[in-house]
Amino acid sequence: MFLFLHLRIVFAILTNMETAQDLTHQGAETPHDAANVAAQRKAVLEALLFVAGEAVPAASLAKSTDVSEKEVVQLILELAADYRQRGAGLVIRQIEDSFQIVTNPEFGQWVKRFRNVNVSTKLSQPALETLAIIAYKQPITRVEIDQLRGVNSDGAIKTLLEKRLIKIVGKKEVPGRPFLYATTKDFLQYFGLSSLSELPSIPDILRDEAA
Repeated sequence: MFLFLHLRIVFAILTNMETAQDLTHQGAETPHDAANVAAQRKAVLEALLFVAGEAVPAASLAKSTDVSEKEVVQLILELAADYRQRGAGLVIRQIEDSFQIVTNPEFGQWVKRFRNVNVSTKLSQPALETLAIIAYKQPITRVEIDQLRGVNSDGAIKTLLEKRLIKIVGKKEVPGRPFLYATTKDFLQYFGLSSLSELPSIPDILRDEAA
């Protein structure tokens, strides 16, 4: 998917650059033509910064686009102003003579939440086992989870807490008063559930595995 995206971006860059160069060499420019050229060059610079994923010197952008370094800086500053004006999710950060596209700090909490919840390929087998036990047996203590799994679950529980898939909902009224764990709204959202009642029943799961 990323390769396809990059190919599309490169194609767009080449197309825009050719169009901009054609307009530049067609003789006297009208104000409309000049605005089109500036907009297209700005789009090209935006695409290059996006693909780079890191700070890029203005000189390198100028060399890549056959646009003067002074104009590159001007266009990127205009693009940054466009981002600010519409409250975009991205901003352009200037680091000395280099520029980088980064996420808007105003939306940092959403980026952090996405990173925490988007964990389908990042949860270890112990974490998945622990999460399943909590989902079906909640509220449940760590000792009870350990007894069901037969191994220590401290690491798995810590991971699930960090990813906001489980939470502490109280303490069990037994000696030592251990924490009780349960799933969160993020757990429901991630698995596409409206409520815990939509979890498949244990007999259904066993039947599917047997099949």
